[in-house]
Order: sequence, then structure tokens, then C-alpha cells
Amino acid sequence: MESKKPLVAVVFGTRPEAIKMVPVIRALQARPELSTLVVSTGQHKQMLAQILERFRIRVDHEMDLMEPDQSLYRLSSKAIAAFEQVFLKDRPDMLLVQGDTTTAFLGALSAFYGKIPVGHVEAGLRTNDKYFPFPEEINRRLITCCADLNFCPTLGNKENLLREGVPEKTLHVTGNTGIDTLLLAAGMDHPFPLPDLDLKGKRMVLITVHRRESFGEPMERIFSAIREIALAYPDVEVVYPVHLNPNVQKPAREILGTVPNIRLAAPMDYFDFVRMMSKAHLILTDSGGVQEEAPTLGVPVLVLRNETERPEAVEAGTVRLVGTRREDIVREARLLLDDEGERRKLGNASNPYGDGKAAPRIVEAVLRYFQADP
Repeated sequence: MESKKPLVAVVFGTRPEAIKMVPVIRALQARPELSTLVVSTGQHKQMLAQILERFRIRVDHEMDLMEPDQSLYRLSSKAIAAFEQVFLKDRPDMLLVQGDTTTAFLGALSAFYGKIPVGHVEAGLRTNDKYFPFPEEINRRLITCCADLNFCPTLGNKENLLREGVPEKTLHVTGNTGIDTLLLAAGMDHPFPLPDLDLKGKRMVLITVHRRESFGEPMERIFSAIREIALAYPDVEVVYPVHLNPNVQKPAREILGTVPNIRLAAPMDYFDFVRMMSKAHLILTDSGGVQEEAPTLGVPVLVLRNETERPEAVEAGTVRLVGTRREDIVREARLLLDDEGERRKLGNASNPYGDGKAAPRIVEAVLRYFQADP
């Protein structure tokens, strides 16, 4: 009698998670030895649809957990109950989670409750400050406690986990799956998303600011710096696709909304944003994914955070960590806008996050895990 194929469940809910799990799902589905179950927790439902349709990924379980201004307490209680229902209906032989969202942690915890092995994609990132980023730093640490396989983007991530006493046999350095997806997307035909934006003789500075720990005064300082930069450089077009969260929308419109060369755009789908990155002269961001992606496209990045769990990019010289103080952001942006040699040095540095083949390495490790299981 033919033995049952192992069922690997892949969970995501935010757009960044989906972007980084798409190549893993595709690599899993290409292997006849495995079955795949796709689970969405639904944080960024509309944005997820754009990614999944383009890559022809079908969701098997849709949790629909989100509600307006939902607390972490409420989200956590709903998510654990929803994961239980998924596992009762289609019990997987392994659950793959990505990164450091609260739902990724709750998925890992729920799998642990069901004695289901956990694979952690993008394991080993650390700032060593439990409140920064909040709640992501603790989420990823707790996922590590549940994980049976840890897929580390870099050697530095692996070393972080070894220092924490994680067994080396569970650690696999794979590169970052976000680079896999970026290379796939960059090879697709896609129009420029803002056709009325005239960049002739101008330079575009692309902005992304959305993190929870930036809400309030840090975000106001960031926006004040962006305003000052835009006013100082009339040949620069600042484009900011504004996150839908009211904590971002309100200060963005109040501080940036009246500056002529600042475009406050609607949130962009992944393919639009990749196109925008490819045209950018400089990127200012608090996003983790952009720190990994932009160097592949040769675009310099200023990171609007006080700490980063991606020190490899800083060490490689592909990004600079500038914090949230207005004067620091303005100073570093001016340096890159005024000194083309300095900008090229940052943009031409080698990307430490891999060669676009992370997903096949992950799937090979999953197969070896099942083959070794007695």
C-alpha cells in the first residue's frame, strides 16, 4: 500500500509574509513527494489577493482574523482558536511560518500544542531588545522555542541561534526567500504605477514608513525630516505610498500633504512597488523587507529605525541605519543626494541576502526531515 505523502501547511497573513512564502509554496508544489496546504490569516486581505493571483497561489483555509483597531490580546485569542480548527480539519505533518508576526508565532504555538513539527522561514533575526521592534522581537524568539527546523537567511542569523543554544542540526542557511520573489517579479512585465509622475530631469526618493514602534512622536520626526528634504531639493520627487493605518495616515497628511513635490500615493501592490524601487534614486524606509530587496536592485537605503535585526546589510554597506531623529535623517539624505560617489558606494555594495535560490534549499531540508523521521 502506498504511504501517505507528508502534508506541509504554509501560513501567512500579511503581504510581506506572502511575498516571502510564494517561492516556498511554488517549490513545495513542484515536489510530487509532498502535499501542500495554504493557510491565510488574512491581515492584508486585499493586498494578499494581488500577490496570490499573479503567482497563481490558491488559499485552502481563510481565517479572516482581522477587525478594526484590534488589540494583540483579541487577535491572539481568535488566532489560536482558528488554528485549532484548521488542524482538526486538515492535520498537517509540518507547519511552515515566516518571520515574526503575531500570527506566525501563534501558528507555531498552536502547532506545538498539536505536536506538529514547525519550520521557521527567516529564523535567527535579532535586535536583542525585547521591545524593539514590538512585538516582533519576542514573536520570533518564541517561534524559535517551537521550531524543529530553522531556515536562516544568513550565517549571522545561524550564529545568533547557536549562541542561544539552538541545536545546530535544526539550522539551515538558505538565503532569504524575499530575494527569490523579487527576482521573479523583476522578470515580469509591469507598467510604471504612476504614469502622471514626470521624472524627467528629476530624482525620485521612495518612502515607506509603517511600523508600530514608529507611531506617534518618532513618526512625526520622520515626516518632518522628509518635509525638510523635499523643500530643500525641488528637483527631487518624493513618493510615499501611505499605509492604511490611521496612525500613519493622519500625521502623513498633516505634515507632508501640502508639499508640492511630495506625492502621497495609495498603497501599492507588490509588483507596483518593485517597479518603483527599480526607478528610485534613494529609499528611506522602516521596512525589513526593503532592506533586503533594494540592494538587489542597486538602490541605496536609509533605515529609519534605531536598531535593525538585519545587521548584515549594514555591515555589507548596502544600507545605513539613521534612526528617527529629524536632523540625522536630513543629514544622511543630504549626503547621498549631494554626493553621487557616496550614493554609488552604497548602491553598488554586494547584497548579503542570497542568490534567489532559498526556497529550493528550504524544501530540500523539509524532505530530509521527513526521510529521517522513523
